[in-house]
Amino acid sequence: MLGFITWDFNPEIVEGYKTPNYYGLLFVSGLVLGYFVIRKMFRKEEVPDAKLDKLLIYVIIATIVGARLGHVLFYGPYWDSIDNCGKLQEGYFQHPLSIFKVWEGGLASHGGALALLLALWLYSRNVMQKPVLWIFDRISAPIAIAGTFIRLGNFANSEIVGDPSDAPWAISFPRFYNEELCTYDPTPRHPTMLYEAISYLIIFAVLMFFYWKRDAYKKPGIVFGIFLVLLFSARFFIEFIKLGQTARDSSLTINTGQMLSIPFVLLGIYLLVRKQKQSTDLSA
Repeated sequence: MLGFITWDFNPEIVEGYKTPNYYGLLFVSGLVLGYFVIRKMFRKEEVPDAKLDKLLIYVIIATIVGARLGHVLFYGPYWDSIDNCGKLQEGYFQHPLSIFKVWEGGLASHGGALALLLALWLYSRNVMQKPVLWIFDRISAPIAIAGTFIRLGNFANSEIVGDPSDAPWAISFPRFYNEELCTYDPTPRHPTMLYEAISYLIIFAVLMFFYWKRDAYKKPGIVFGIFLVLLFSARFFIEFIKLGQTARDSSLTINTGQMLSIPFVLLGIYLLVRKQKQSTDLSA
């Protein structure tokens, strides 16, 4: 091994207290930055600020509730069980109040995405009175930049790490608790949360280019389709070098995160193909 980086960072803002922490700070920062991005879009299209304020409420509630329920349903234990380390893992179905303990960690991006789709559909119907693709196209870039900051929060927490690696940019996480080894594991690994953060930042730049320079927002579904294909393709391929987040992942050809990404990629392809077909029909 040529060398590696050591990331021994305390995620607590106030030492000795789990909250507030840098993950929460970065999470909120991503949402705030996304808010300013979409505000600029709304003002460009002369949408009243009052409608943006309502959108913020829909997005925050859907993101937090959906991401938490996604973790509970996709990754969390349903019933009490003993993990590999002999520790009791409380099942969410037996201890439903634990579902509300968001401060203890446990948010799944796929759950947040599903809840956000539903919330944006309701917002389009009840507030904007526009086709749902209208808001999907405008929320895509803000979500990408928010996702960048959320993954930086995961980096601060030394979580969602990758497989062991001897690459020169591999990172040792002394604060990473390996549940398979039942101990803190400083083995140098792929910093997969940084890979995702960089990917989302690039996707944000691509979406902003299409919105501002190519006027893609005038073609409903284009920006959102690009967003789905790029973001969830990135997530799919990075999962190959990411440590599985559930015990069952080790026995699967593709893991839970990859299986949940495929429908989103297919939806994005469908939107892009449909729009291309419509453009071809109109020019014929």
